[in-house]
Amino acid sequence: MNAPEFDHTLHRAPDIVHGPVEHANRWGTRFLPGGARTLWILVGLGLLVLLIWAIRPSTKTGNAQHEAFGVGGPVPVGVARVGTGNIAVTLNALGAVTPLATVTVKPQVSGILDKINFQEGQMVKAGALLAEIDPRPYQAALDQAKGSLARDQAQLANAKVDLSRYQSLAAQNAIASQTLAAQAALVRTDAGTVETDNAAVEAAAINLGYCRIVSPVAGRVGLRQVDVGNLMQPGVTAGIAVVTELQPISVIFTLPEDDISAVMQRIGAGATLTADAYDRTQTTRLASGTLATVDNEIDPTTGTVKLRAMFDNADFRLFPQQFVNIRLLVNTLAGQTTAPVAAIQRGADGSFVYVVNANRTVSVRAVTLGPTNSNTIDVASGLRAGDIVVVDGADRLKDGAKVTVPGASRGTFGKGAGARTHHHHRSQGGDDTGTAP
Repeated sequence: MNAPEFDHTLHRAPDIVHGPVEHANRWGTRFLPGGARTLWILVGLGLLVLLIWAIRPSTKTGNAQHEAFGVGGPVPVGVARVGTGNIAVTLNALGAVTPLATVTVKPQVSGILDKINFQEGQMVKAGALLAEIDPRPYQAALDQAKGSLARDQAQLANAKVDLSRYQSLAAQNAIASQTLAAQAALVRTDAGTVETDNAAVEAAAINLGYCRIVSPVAGRVGLRQVDVGNLMQPGVTAGIAVVTELQPISVIFTLPEDDISAVMQRIGAGATLTADAYDRTQTTRLASGTLATVDNEIDPTTGTVKLRAMFDNADFRLFPQQFVNIRLLVNTLAGQTTAPVAAIQRGADGSFVYVVNANRTVSVRAVTLGPTNSNTIDVASGLRAGDIVVVDGADRLKDGAKVTVPGASRGTFGKGAGARTHHHHRSQGGDDTGTAP
């Protein structure tokens, strides 16, 4: 009796350990085609459906996201109004500030440097005393030359008196004609000696004047290159200082040969072309001047022509050998249709803009462009004054897309003006492209 009960217990032990899985397998084998395998496939599919349902966004949230990215809803954009104004035709070039005069002051006579009468960086006028060389040797030479001149002048005067006396005697046949001729030659010799003495006096006076070293031009004195007590010698001493003229000052720049015809045409018409000098970043205007001259030939190695612009440099903002960017105003086109540069889009078929219609949709419109002036561009064809164009958010648009302008009032687009606009102020020409709120 005990043996069968023990066997029955051993037979039911697996059901206790694997009860739920075994029951599922038995149920699937009994009631589903394919058995337990089909059951587990169905269970897996059910879990996948639950997972998708759990992470699926709501319809309202999905629509909001679509509208945020311009899918299925109006796209927020910034707009501006096409206007009418003047367009400045400018040429940009790189130039170097070049003084009209840069002089290295050197000694003209030998001697000991006695005084230096300038400070480094000082502004001096033409003729200002810069340094002095010991003048005593040259003063002595001048005095000696003057003494020789006085002696020879006295000899000449005596010779002239004798010549006058001999001429009277010769008229009475009291002396030989040879004696008269000899005296006349002596007078001429003494006269030549006096002329030589005069030249010696002038030379001594010039050398004495060279002891006072003066500035040949008005400008700024550079760093001192010699000290008091040094021996100055012409041709040996490198220089005392360098004086650079700063007012006025010029900028030499180059333009491609293709641009010269337009410049020469304006010069031939008697126009004075304005040139503005900007810093390296082309954001700060340093000075404003005028075009002075154009070189007489094209450099064949670079295909460019040199030009010189003059600046008064009243505030010394232009420094010699400084690199600057030149904007040369060649012409001003009046009454042009102007649009912001930000509105221009580029495509395979050329330039185009998105024009905002009265129903708040956009249309693609091809445009022909002219010169650009700062943030404004001349539109030769394709737009009219008053048109509303997209300047911000155009990368999310296509032809016929709906747009919205944050802050725009009802009926704004029907009036041909945008609400939230980008104002583009012209630096030259006097035109403001933008819309009123």
